Amino acid sequence: MLEATDLHVTFRSGGDTVKAVRGVSFAVAKGESFGIVGESGSGKSTVLRAICGLAPTTAGVIRLAGTPLAAPRSPDFYRKVQMVFQDPYASLHPRHTIDKVLSEPLAIHGFDRREERIEEALADVGLGADFRFRYPHQLSGGQRQRVAVARALILEPEVLLLDEPTSALDASIQAEVLNLLDRIRAERGLTYVMVSHDLAVVAHMCDRLIVMQHGLAVEELTREALAAYRAETDYTRKLLSASEGYTPAEAP
Repeated sequence: MLEATDLHVTFRSGGDTVKAVRGVSFAVAKGESFGIVGESGSGKSTVLRAICGLAPTTAGVIRLAGTPLAAPRSPDFYRKVQMVFQDPYASLHPRHTIDKVLSEPLAIHGFDRREERIEEALADVGLGADFRFRYPHQLSGGQRQRVAVARALILEPEVLLLDEPTSALDASIQAEVLNLLDRIRAERGLTYVMVSHDLAVVAHMCDRLIVMQHGLAVEELTREALAAYRAETDYTRKLLSASEGYTPAEAP
């Protein structure tokens, strides 16, 4: 469904050059949930941005359903691929009602039955029709991220790119949003590519994953290998150890 081959992303500013992604390759099957993990600055979010055309592809090829993607991306691409960003506080326009947030993509892509689609999208993410004419500042963080998910789903895409969709939320709300995403994928047969620094989240959501460090994909793991701590690189083992959390030393 989605494939990256020898993907490179390089940013240049003045005399400075940053190689954010260096030769990353992966393939995601239709209906699969695929994870990309790594510490901050590893290049994982840049991969998602390169897929949707928000970061420049310096070299390599990205294919959707076997077809290489052109730059800039076509409107048809955005019908098939949508992204949910990390921060629900920043991804929604503060002066737009939820109705406008959801109606705008429908208008851009020429969808009919807009009223019904907006109500259905809100219901799909567990928000009632009374949320429709509220503003983002009137919603909690979890509710805002549900609106962001509804906005991504309203175009009926085949692929969702998820850039740390729960990292800005409280722990109690994270589980709700993750369970929501899991349910929607099962119901619609969607393909997910999820970026996270949290291995527990990826283990819950993803069938397979790659581990990134300094712009490189250093290891690929299945969910089963991750659960069994069968990591081949020291870097992945350190990530696994860090994901277990802080354990205070015993008092002497």
